[in-house]
Amino acid sequence: MKKESVPVRNSLLLLLTATIWGVAFVAQSVSMDYIGGFTFNAVRNIIGAIALLPVIWGLGKTRSASEQTPSDRKTLITGGICCGILLCLASNFQQFGIKYTTVGKAGFITACYIIIVPVIGIFLKKKCSPFIWIAVILSLCGLYLLCLTPGEGFAIGKGELLVLICAVLFSLHILVIDHFSPLVDGVKMSCIQFLVCGILSGLPALLFESPDLAGILAAKVPILYAGVMSCGVAYTLQIVGQKGMNPTVASLILSLESCISVLAGWLILGQNLSGREIFGCVLMFGAIILAQLPQKNPAA
Repeated sequence: MKKESVPVRNSLLLLLTATIWGVAFVAQSVSMDYIGGFTFNAVRNIIGAIALLPVIWGLGKTRSASEQTPSDRKTLITGGICCGILLCLASNFQQFGIKYTTVGKAGFITACYIIIVPVIGIFLKKKCSPFIWIAVILSLCGLYLLCLTPGEGFAIGKGELLVLICAVLFSLHILVIDHFSPLVDGVKMSCIQFLVCGILSGLPALLFESPDLAGILAAKVPILYAGVMSCGVAYTLQIVGQKGMNPTVASLILSLESCISVLAGWLILGQNLSGREIFGCVLMFGAIILAQLPQKNPAA
């Protein structure tokens, strides 16, 4: 009974993560009117790390410090640094790729990590049932209907290439989290990854963008949402939610970010959904449900 409740709880945490990320797409776009991409990613990630310090302090009061060995600390720092480097690369490739392509194409290509994760997983000996592969194909069809308009060409240009690299990096990020999350404290690892990502994004920001306080303050609302909610809350929920989850199933749930961003545009900004887009959403939700169905899995 308890064993079955864990995947359900984790799935809900990942769904909440996708929801926060979907809504945060608006903040990510608006911020570029005031500050550069590296500056945005640097500030939002530093805020994300700071936002987690009270949580770590609160959890630390309820746990014994002697429980953590030097080996555990080394694993935690290694995991945090690896996740931080991949997060930095992926988020910056995405941020600049969006400048050179349409939002629809960027959303579709980014969410292609749902097919990249199981493909990479094959080489890491992570098995997937036929149900999950069917769910992946359904999701890709849904994303195509949702993100790309009929008759729109799909030539690979500079923007598409940058976002495709971003999708590969996010796939690696999911698999690295899958490796480290069962071994370490998820909140602490999340804090370390934001600090690493913020510092690494800050270096090119200082070299190429000349960030100023006025621009940062002008973008304070999207930065705070992206920092506290998208980074501090959502990426931590991802690390906690992925514990014990099949990384392909996790990537399918997280891919709902694209679907939720369209729904958020409809509900918050009054942007209407076409029948094609509604059908795309239905296919994606169907894929997630299919991936969650109990399956015979004799060889785990």
